[in-house]
Amino acid sequence: MLPEEILKEAASLIAGQRAKQHGDYTKLHARIADLWSSYLKSNISPEQVALCMALVKVARDEVGNENPDDAVDAVSYVALWGALKSRK
Repeated sequence: MLPEEILKEAASLIAGQRAKQHGDYTKLHARIADLWSSYLKSNISPEQVALCMALVKVARDEVGNENPDDAVDAVSYVALWGALKSRK
């Protein structure tokens, strides 16, 4: 895929299918941060959740078979990280 195709697909997912499937990303990442913070006994921010999820996609690419969705998902998480940081 070309970079612009990856970005277009990521934007489409964030605003469309994933939003319908998982709900508001600010609430979702805040909830994940709460759960991770409790489990890890360390304060985790919603922004850190988004970056860690992008790293999950990087790890899957390094260890598993090639999956074009990993790049799209990683870009999506980085975009969410930027949006979450800008809300602070």
